[in-house]
This record gives sequence, C-alpha cells and structure tokens, in this order.
Amino acid sequence: MTKRRKRHSAEFKFEVALEAAKELQTASQIASEREVHPNQISQWKKQLLEEGASIFSNKNFLNEKKQNERETALYEQIGRLKMELEWLKKKATGRS
Repeated sequence: MTKRRKRHSAEFKFEVALEAAKELQTASQIASEREVHPNQISQWKKQLLEEGASIFSNKNFLNEKKQNERETALYEQIGRLKMELEWLKKKATGRS
C-alpha cells in the first residue's frame, strides 16, 4: 500500500520555514511537532532565506502599477461606452 503525499499550503510552509529560521528549536523538533520531514523543513528554510528579499523588490510595485493603469483604462472605456449608449438612446427616441 502506497502512502499519498501530503500537500501543504503556502501559509503552512511559510510558518514552518520562519520557525526554523528563528532557530529556537532544531529542525528535528519542528519536524516531529508538524509531522514533516526535517529535510523538507531545511529546504523550505533555505528557500525563505534566499527568496525572502524578493518580497521587498520593485517587481511587486511594478505589477501593482500596471494593474492600476489597466483598471484606469478600463474605467475610461466604460465611461465612454455609457455616454455612447445614452446618446444612442436619445437619437432612437427622437429627442434632442
């Protein structure tokens, strides 16, 4: 009988990696508490320490800026379409 792999959420991985990075307990102690292999904890910790700086990078800021620009353009287009619709309604009823 094979054992199915556990799938852990990103929040769980972050909590475990952060706990390991604090080094208040050994990886083995954390592993026994959280029912995760110590090697997995070491990998998550390494990933957190290597990629942790990317949280504060400009990449997130640029993505947010692009999203805001896209939203602004879409709202402008909605406004134009509403005005066209109102104009067409007036023309269709014959009112000026």
